[in-house]
Amino acid sequence: MKKKLLITSAAMLLTALSFGMTAQEAQAHGYVKSPAARGYQGQLDKDKLGWTPAFNLYGNVITNPQSLETAKGFPQAGPADGKIASAEGGLGQIGDFVLDLQSPDRWKKQDVTTGVNTFTWHYTAPHKTAKWHYYITKVGWNQNAPLRRDMLEKIGEVDGKGLTADMDLSHDIKIPEDRKGYHVVLAVWDIADTPNAFYNVIDVNVESDFTGPTLPQAPEVPSGLKADEVTKTSASLSWNLQTDASSYLVYKDGQQVAEVESGNYEAKGLKANTTYEFQVAAKGANGMVSEKSKAITVKTDAEGVVEFPTAPKNLHSMGETTSSVDLMWQAASHSEGIKHYEIFQNGVKIAETNKTSFMVKGLASDTSFDFRVRAVSNTGTTSEFSNTLSATTLKEEDGGEIPGDVREFKLGSFTAPEVYSANEEIAYKGKLYKVLVTHFNYGDASWTPDNAASLFVEVK
Repeated sequence: MKKKLLITSAAMLLTALSFGMTAQEAQAHGYVKSPAARGYQGQLDKDKLGWTPAFNLYGNVITNPQSLETAKGFPQAGPADGKIASAEGGLGQIGDFVLDLQSPDRWKKQDVTTGVNTFTWHYTAPHKTAKWHYYITKVGWNQNAPLRRDMLEKIGEVDGKGLTADMDLSHDIKIPEDRKGYHVVLAVWDIADTPNAFYNVIDVNVESDFTGPTLPQAPEVPSGLKADEVTKTSASLSWNLQTDASSYLVYKDGQQVAEVESGNYEAKGLKANTTYEFQVAAKGANGMVSEKSKAITVKTDAEGVVEFPTAPKNLHSMGETTSSVDLMWQAASHSEGIKHYEIFQNGVKIAETNKTSFMVKGLASDTSFDFRVRAVSNTGTTSEFSNTLSATTLKEEDGGEIPGDVREFKLGSFTAPEVYSANEEIAYKGKLYKVLVTHFNYGDASWTPDNAASLFVEVK
């Protein structure tokens, strides 16, 4: 039977970690939740066994499993051999490489089968996806050596098509019949709107899936079909996703017009003041197609009706510093296109941009601000406002004397992180510290030298 691998993803910010300290969680992207990935299993063991035993086994990831993030481009790029499981410390967000330790019995194993397994990704923040790709260790792989590229074999890839991953999606991925016993699955989610990807390894115990002949079955009939944001030339369709479907067929007036993997479809090129009938059907990995869903009717706007853009969605912060907030949101739509977005701070318009992100600078430190965004179409119409985002800039630290030419510690940001190299000396509040582990600071105030004992040590 099929085993389901639930991979929860979230895009978002970073979680502060340090040795022997309480982590201050912030927004981040996600992790493989079921079967539990190596990092997430550490968090589960922390809650079950206690902080110290779990930390000794897994390292800092026990409070930060969502931050196994580094450059995309695997296998040509991405994490170095021997540091694949830790994603090279997650851009400094994890700060150690404990997850790369490897032996046949160090990590808990999740039961899966040969043949088709359903991998389900879940997201806590929408981000555009380039692709998902899956790998498994080869027959006879060295279970006592950290993972390397030459140990892995690709077993599946799904094109993200640049669509926003904001709902659960399921992929049927086949584990080869010649894999039995202990293996490691590597699941990679490539983000389209950042240069990074998320890397999660899943320790699995592969069992045979032979249960005798079974008849193939078609997926369930899709439900919840609805239409939103109807204009004179377009309509946005959406429906409930289901785990037994690998794609969906979209029908307009009884004729198939598209096949999509997500739970939404933008019907374009429609005629004004015209009624259409839409349905969807689910297609399984075996190629079988369900019955069509209940039909909905959609009437487009008349020619004289003024069309307004849809409102930008999910306005959120990608990072704060003492003087800036990095805003990002989901694109608005209009049949004639979006001209630009207007950014409002505490109710006052402060900027315009044709991108879906904007860095607000020159802010006072340790201060809360409210932000909203709205879209302006190429025809000059204006959307409703996005959600309101409240963000607080970081507090300025009191610096002491900087001895000699040693640089002083400062916070970075998500788009401009500060890099601290191992054995480098850093000045902070008049004291000298040595960097223990090469890492990046993305604006997290809890990673200061006097707080992060796993990253810095005071020079006596």
